Amino acid sequence: MSLYGADPAKRRVEFLYKVTGAGTRGLDTLRPGDRLDIMGPLGVGFTLDPSWRHIVAVGRGAGLATLAPLAKAAKANGTQVTAVFSARRPELLVSVDLFHRHGADVIAVTDSEQTSGPANVERILRRLIADGRCDGFFTCGSSRLMRVQQRLAREFGLPGQVAMEQQMACGIGLCYCCVRDFNVNGEIVNRRVCWDGPVFDLMEALP
Repeated sequence: MSLYGADPAKRRVEFLYKVTGAGTRGLDTLRPGDRLDIMGPLGVGFTLDPSWRHIVAVGRGAGLATLAPLAKAAKANGTQVTAVFSARRPELLVSVDLFHRHGADVIAVTDSEQTSGPANVERILRRLIADGRCDGFFTCGSSRLMRVQQRLAREFGLPGQVAMEQQMACGIGLCYCCVRDFNVNGEIVNRRVCWDGPVFDLMEALP
């Protein structure tokens, strides 16, 4: 489960989750004052280059929560963020207010408004690149949109990072249930999402 927010001064971490299975149903029974054992942080997170002046975050579904910490980190780094957020319907868009609070620009696209297709998102991204507002891509939540960003990153020589979603059991790389394929310099290699990721180089990720 990805962090939605963290405040070291207050010793507080935040999670945003949808109640869908046994685990999240259990979390939903917790009330203020209840105790919960957690282990973390685990794995590899996003990295911001101090020289980047403007990044683009593209998220859909659970990816909208996963990308949330970028807003605060980018602001502290002096990096402007444009977020392209996709969902089935407007009411399913999360993290929009959070990104706005940290000074980000948010472009919302939805299935119901017929604006979320890869072709339209590509037009948006090309416009941002042309305007000099994309030093790098950050993405999570959609293989189709990831492929669009990979194509543009290759065309314009841009770096990128992707947070991969995968079922995990142990979280520390022992059980190998979260292994995915990656293309590293033309060679297909196996990596554990929990331990080697969940954030990987955009160009190495396979759908």
